[in-house]
Amino acid sequence: MSKTFQSLGFYNYKLWFTGNIFASSAQWMQRVAQDWLVLTVLTEGGGLELGIVTALQFAPILLFSAWAGVVADRLDRRHLLQITQTLTALSGLVLGILVLSGSAELWMVYILAFVGGTAGAFDNPVRQAFVSELVPARMLPNAVALNSTAFNSARLIGPAISGVVIDWVGPGWVFVINAGLFLVPVFTLALMRKDELSTPPKIPREKGQLREGINYVRGRKDIILILVVMGMISCFGLNFQITSALMATQVYNLPAGGYGLMSTFLAIGAVSGSLVIARNNNPRLRLIVGAGLLFGTFLGFLALAPSYMWFLVIAIPTGALSMTLIASANAAVQISTEPKFRGRVMALYSMIFLGTTPIGAPIVGWIGEEWGARWAMGIGSIVSIVTAVFAALWGFLVWKIRLEWDGLHTPHLVIPGAPNAKLAVASEGDAVLAAAGADTGPVTLPKTEADVDLAQQVQEETEEEELKD
Repeated sequence: MSKTFQSLGFYNYKLWFTGNIFASSAQWMQRVAQDWLVLTVLTEGGGLELGIVTALQFAPILLFSAWAGVVADRLDRRHLLQITQTLTALSGLVLGILVLSGSAELWMVYILAFVGGTAGAFDNPVRQAFVSELVPARMLPNAVALNSTAFNSARLIGPAISGVVIDWVGPGWVFVINAGLFLVPVFTLALMRKDELSTPPKIPREKGQLREGINYVRGRKDIILILVVMGMISCFGLNFQITSALMATQVYNLPAGGYGLMSTFLAIGAVSGSLVIARNNNPRLRLIVGAGLLFGTFLGFLALAPSYMWFLVIAIPTGALSMTLIASANAAVQISTEPKFRGRVMALYSMIFLGTTPIGAPIVGWIGEEWGARWAMGIGSIVSIVTAVFAALWGFLVWKIRLEWDGLHTPHLVIPGAPNAKLAVASEGDAVLAAAGADTGPVTLPKTEADVDLAQQVQEETEEEELKD
């Protein structure tokens, strides 16, 4: 099987990938239908109201994600995912019934957005940590990237289908259809072979486990820098749910189908980006920072797109860069985190990456309403560029990273005085060096007595695979 799709050779991951396609399609269809319902049915182009709905949808991630990470490390993740998917389906079904009966009001959308967001707050860290149970350690970056491919492949068709259905029969039926689609993963999870899951030991219920996870992250400056980059760019730059809707209604005067097509073209780029990342089993911090800088640049071009056709063209590289950024950051954090902390660390990652949306969404919506849609997207461009530049300067000035090239070999980054550890590391400095992209192999972490170094395991398994080839 091609290196790009190697994780699909595992039965359980194949089921997981299939379920993700259906659930992600439903998620994208619901986003478009919900935005259109607020913008055109319940308000007259209310950018602020749309920002509030988006904020309420993501606020539970900020409120509950940290605790959800503890739950992910304590309980069976497969069963937890079945529960969260069922709750998501029920919230969509209720909204669909309200819309079809003509009784939907804005405050009802606010409540259901919060309920669905609460299910998502528990779903996200569990979902991300569960991937490590489906494939060997060396394939984790590939599996994470293919997850993104599934999500964005659904983004290709979900918004477009939603727009067509809205134009045909209205947004109500979109929510009803989604309820069925959200239940597909419940069944695919039930069909998995339990004996093929790499389920880690569950941590016992004790006090201070959340604090323990936070302290672990505080000691990992490389993870902190990734969280800062992703938090800022997510807060202001990855608000396509709002900015695309505002561009469609304010700038290009499009129907629902035209708005859905904007999301589809962003998804074309995102799928391309995720497939490229799927071939990279060694995500580095330099890739994350570089992708953030280029994403901000192309987001600026997108904000200035003179016509709808130009928007669609620029949306492709913008989507590719956004997914390169997201998939690389996700894989880098997962692969460098000790297994017993992974649920809690990914919960903190979700809290920063997705939980900043309640802060940024109303601001971006207000900017779009007061200054126009182009400025709403332009602010995200500026923040993304500034954040990426800050991260790069931090690496060069604080970690003293420098570029070395002898004219013969590939240029590489080094930290003066840091040991060159190919297979294992014993200090945070080495983890920072590896994450920055210096010549130390994969992203690594300090060893403990209780846990095998995941980065060392990845390196050893990768070398074994290379010998076989």
